[in-house]
Amino acid sequence: MTDLAILSGAGALPVMLAEAHPEAIHVVFHGVDNAMTAPLAEHRFEKLGTLFEDLKAQGVTRVVLAGAMSRPALDPAQLDPFMMQLAPRLMAAMQGGDDAILRLIIAVFEEQGFSVVGAHELLPQITAEDGVIAGAEPSKAQLADASRAADILLALSPLDVGQGAVVAGGLVLGIETLQGTDALLRFVGDTPAHLRRGQGGVLVKAPKRGQDLRVDMPAIGPETVRNAAAAGLEGIMVSAGKVLVLDRPATLQALEETGLFLMARVL
Repeated sequence: MTDLAILSGAGALPVMLAEAHPEAIHVVFHGVDNAMTAPLAEHRFEKLGTLFEDLKAQGVTRVVLAGAMSRPALDPAQLDPFMMQLAPRLMAAMQGGDDAILRLIIAVFEEQGFSVVGAHELLPQITAEDGVIAGAEPSKAQLADASRAADILLALSPLDVGQGAVVAGGLVLGIETLQGTDALLRFVGDTPAHLRRGQGGVLVKAPKRGQDLRVDMPAIGPETVRNAAAAGLEGIMVSAGKVLVLDRPATLQALEETGLFLMARVL
């Protein structure tokens, strides 16, 4: 019997949590990609009432939401009574940004008596520590670009837009939106050279102001590093203690191969 359930989306984080907590119940959702292995319990978003009943029956008191999940396309014909009752609150939240939906999800789980914990609470070593983690010490120009990108993210926080921005030579090359960091970096890489003042630039990843870090904490991994290098960037700055470094050995290897720096600061 375990008191922990991992509610899994796509990506490496749910797998890392499962490896660290093999006793946990692994929950996946119909229509959502995942890399989890058996034993699994599959549920539908339309039937959250059934999910809650199953979790309680198995003695679960803590849940961690991990991995990427896009907004589900709900089938009205599949809604159980619990979801029918929740529908007005859900529809209202979906008119806002991702934070509004995530706040509602946390509230609903807590109303059902579950404690929502963050992945960083279960894997404290997974967040980026303060200081230079890999590569050379950033130059004054690179630090200035990182500061400008961080200021932009801070200013956009109330609008719930994204968790990443790229600045090069003081110019804003891109801001993360619904499409995610990889799409941002592809966009930056496609920017004509005459608009960029040459190559270079820094990617900054940081949570939105007031964001609940138990869900949707910003993350980087080896693909982030390679995509940043392909976009012509020189380094990555993240918010210390508030950004996940997924698959750290592979991320460090990618940083060594590309020559990018990775630094964490209190942003």
